[in-house]
Amino acid sequence: MGRKGKKQKGAAPGWHGRIWLEGKEGTFIGFGRAVLLQKIQTEGSISKAAKEMKMSYKHAWKLVESMNRQAGTPVVITSRGGSYGGGTVLTDTGIELLALFWRVQKKLEHFLEEESRNWTQNHL
Repeated sequence: MGRKGKKQKGAAPGWHGRIWLEGKEGTFIGFGRAVLLQKIQTEGSISKAAKEMKMSYKHAWKLVESMNRQAGTPVVITSRGGSYGGGTVLTDTGIELLALFWRVQKKLEHFLEEESRNWTQNHL
């Protein structure tokens, strides 16, 4: 079931869930923020990452600023253009955070798949 009890299109019977890490200001990292970080890592640009996600640059920048503040150390750093051009990179903290999120996400998926298998075998 999706939000407000509506069934999501294409959702298989069984348990479904989302995971995120709460920080001092609310969400620190969740699926959308992890995808944004991943796209920043591959594109080297907040603007390009935002476009790929069909998100405004302003919104993407606010998410990055929130993660940087909450981490206490930058997750993403940017450099202005110039003769060599600008760029955006994940710091070691950002790389660790991204890896941690995907590791925990994978554990959640495995747990939910197992519980779904157990339930559907006996009840559906």
